[in-house]
Amino acid sequence: MSILRRLAPYLAYLYVSFVGLTSRLRWLGLERLAEARRVKGRADGPVVYAFWHQRQVFFTWTHRGAHCKILVSRSADGEIIAQAMRLSRIHSCRGSSSRGAVAAARELLEALEQGWDVAVTCDGPKGPARQVKDGILYLAQKTGRPIVPIANALSRRIEIARAWDRFQVPLPFSRAAVVHGRLVHVGPQDDLAAKARELKAALDEAHELAERETAR
Repeated sequence: MSILRRLAPYLAYLYVSFVGLTSRLRWLGLERLAEARRVKGRADGPVVYAFWHQRQVFFTWTHRGAHCKILVSRSADGEIIAQAMRLSRIHSCRGSSSRGAVAAARELLEALEQGWDVAVTCDGPKGPARQVKDGILYLAQKTGRPIVPIANALSRRIEIARAWDRFQVPLPFSRAAVVHGRLVHVGPQDDLAAKARELKAALDEAHELAERETAR
């Protein structure tokens, strides 16, 4: 492994921390998160977060120290992401649709049973962009836990046009917003294709709201 690759998680962590410390952050839709957590008279049940691959960077700042396990691919780039998350005190679960899918699904199910939140990039790790894959829907269906669509936006960012998802790198001194969207519940008999469309609509709606908030 090259020295640069070894340093990459630390550089990424320091950079995102700088972005977070210099940006003005607003949270929206926290009442939806509170609603999702209510289960059998309790207010601290686990949830399933869903977000688009394009905006994942800033969540390592906003959710640092969260009691959450996030699905990260077993690729070399995934290793850098997992190490950067570790520095932010965020746990990872390694796997994707092409490598380690069964083991990752089992770990996420066990995490929810143990009270952990879990998070999945609905269109990761390789796309197509903003198209919901079935994995997160099976997870919610199996556990009965609601999906919380979550989005972020920053007023200053770089968009990598050649990336399959037009990946965004946040910039310091931004107006920032994190939005919790409309909850998506997946019942035992629900049609997953219809639920995928519902989740996509909720995520896109949350992104549009985050963009409006940071454009002010």
